[in-house]
Amino acid sequence: MSKRAVLALGGNALIKRGQKGTIYEQFANTRESCKSIVAMIRDGWDVAVTHGNGPQVGAIVLQNQAARDLTPEMPLGICVAESEGLIGYMIQQCLANALHRERLKKSVITIVTQVIVDSKDPSLQNPTKPIGPYYSEQQAGEKRQAGVPMVKLPRGWRMVVPSPDPLRIVEGPIIRRLLDEGIIVVASGGGGMPVVEREDWGLDGLEAVVDKDLAAERLAEAVSAKLLVILTDIDRVYLNYGSADQQPLDRLSLAEVKALYAKGQFPAGSMGPKVLSAIRFLEFGGKKVVISNIESGGLSLQGKTGTTIVP
Repeated sequence: MSKRAVLALGGNALIKRGQKGTIYEQFANTRESCKSIVAMIRDGWDVAVTHGNGPQVGAIVLQNQAARDLTPEMPLGICVAESEGLIGYMIQQCLANALHRERLKKSVITIVTQVIVDSKDPSLQNPTKPIGPYYSEQQAGEKRQAGVPMVKLPRGWRMVVPSPDPLRIVEGPIIRRLLDEGIIVVASGGGGMPVVEREDWGLDGLEAVVDKDLAAERLAEAVSAKLLVILTDIDRVYLNYGSADQQPLDRLSLAEVKALYAKGQFPAGSMGPKVLSAIRFLEFGGKKVVISNIESGGLSLQGKTGTTIVP
């Protein structure tokens, strides 16, 4: 397990700014993202891949709403499962093809993943997680009048849903065994489906989503990974991000990043969950966290770009 890693792909990185999100665009972006994964595998890493699903699950929710008069509308948890399947399919196929071209004999499998959360998590009563596309002021006003929770972000308005903190990956032991066999696993997609444990019943789903970076960290714990790689649509972590005096951060210690996080440098709706995941992973015993964008994934693993955080 000395070279076991979890690599998290951002959902917004699979649909780039200015794109409509067609399946052709998403496949092209997925093929691009697989380059970083192949580079890691060629370098001897056993890899579990996870991914975001914000734009995709938002589109599925909209499709459900638009067709509610024709077919029964599915709950959010089912929409999350759908997005995990469709993105997992793209990654599984594109990665298998890329490995074949590189003559690397590795199998790839997608695991539909459930994540245990606390039934009393306060976020269940306070939706804050943005999903889906961006809306104009007028469109957002119409949705708010219809009772849809919305939040205003720099790029526009988005729907928000509950996002409880992940506690444990249900399928963690299965994923660990697959990695032990040398199989590449795509798991915990979109943060996985949030479930609670109910007495005399078992697992029960919730109308919520789990942040994929926080879930990726729990996955890294479950498989005893040494490296956590988070690839998004931003090239690295910044101080004062988006301001005139923003400052790139290349390399940080755990103590340094904890101090900055405590000062509120990393917003909850942006870099916050990624930095919190890094803190939790290193405190658990992980050796290194890399945060970068998909285009620079390979270089960031070599320390040439991106942000590296170490114990």
